[in-house]
Amino acid sequence: MELFDSHAHVDSSEFDADRAEVLARAHAAGVRRLVCIGSGRDIATAERAVAFAATPGPLEVWATVGIHPHDVGHMTEADWTRLGELARAPRVVAIGETGLDYHYDHSPRDAQRAAFARFIELARDAEQPVVCHVRDAHQDARAILAAGRAAELGCVIHCFTGTPADADAYVAMGIDISFSGIVTFKTAGDLREAARRVPLDRLLVETDCPYLAPLPLRGKRNEPAYIQHTVELLAGLRGMSAQELAQVTADNAARFYRLGKA
Repeated sequence: MELFDSHAHVDSSEFDADRAEVLARAHAAGVRRLVCIGSGRDIATAERAVAFAATPGPLEVWATVGIHPHDVGHMTEADWTRLGELARAPRVVAIGETGLDYHYDHSPRDAQRAAFARFIELARDAEQPVVCHVRDAHQDARAILAAGRAAELGCVIHCFTGTPADADAYVAMGIDISFSGIVTFKTAGDLREAARRVPLDRLLVETDCPYLAPLPLRGKRNEPAYIQHTVELLAGLRGMSAQELAQVTADNAARFYRLGKA
């Protein structure tokens, strides 16, 4: 079984003490490809992800660049200029994560909306797809995605936590949906229903590590090797073998990030 972790933060400080061991465990679990998400508080996060993707290791690694919606209220024009440069670096395959988070509102909503639209423009300029973080803001997010014609570029809602109707609406727009370990949680019945309904060719999987470890590891630091638990749960929902589901989602992630078949 060959797995593709489509959204991970393995460059983060939580892995500084044992990153090599984490990557070795991922490879042993069948993870062959991984996208390191270079979107956090500041430009340093994006630069770190780009550097990590360029470092040889046991996995094929690519990077994205952006600023998280929590922190776009602090962005400067120099940040935008630097992100435009990083977007064209080798092994950078997408812009983001960007989007809207109305759950925490760490940045003002008007600033989030303006930055989201501008990130879609950056993706268009860089000819890259867009990785989106959307929490408690699906209606506004869809309006911005539609106005920016993001589906033309390629667009995924990462770590999807919306309703089945939200998933249906994104799919109708031509947008992909990615599920994390949250789908394995006992309280995630609506999310599992959404996962049953997303067409197979629109389905991706991720860890979002070091966050959101799936059952039976909930509460632990998440890592790429644990994606196998999410794949097994989704395979059961879809009446497929884990190997079949792993192949489909790996191919979908490779198509989304324009890497060729997994």
